[in-house]
Amino acid sequence: MSARVSLALIVLASLVLTSARAAAPVETVTPTFSHAIPNMPGKSLIAALVTYPPGGASPAHAHAPSAFIYAYVLSGEIRSQVDDAPVRIYRPGDSWYEPPGAHHTISENASRTKSAKLLAIFVVNTGEEPLVLPDRTKGARP
Repeated sequence: MSARVSLALIVLASLVLTSARAAAPVETVTPTFSHAIPNMPGKSLIAALVTYPPGGASPAHAHAPSAFIYAYVLSGEIRSQVDDAPVRIYRPGDSWYEPPGAHHTISENASRTKSAKLLAIFVVNTGEEPLVLPDRTKGARP
């Protein structure tokens, strides 16, 4: 799969997630990198900048079944919960990961007055789509 196709699919997934929350501020996902990993046949590295406006949030979701995600907070404060772990607030320089099959139940800006940004890095089977699987109903696993 080409880098352009992967990046376009990230943007499409973001649009799908954001359409579910038209009344509330939503995140903006900007693809930044996509490349096959040469020493890991069948795996690709994909990165995206996720920007939350004040009060912005992502709907609950999971990712492609093979996806291992590393998230690094660049600015602001991000409130997050993965699976049954406690809800945490992450600040610039903080990070977390989501193992394959994880359910990301909360992902939102902790501030109502300042924006927040994180870098999301995926290690995923090359060509696996979609990268984001939104929940169909609140609280349900995708």
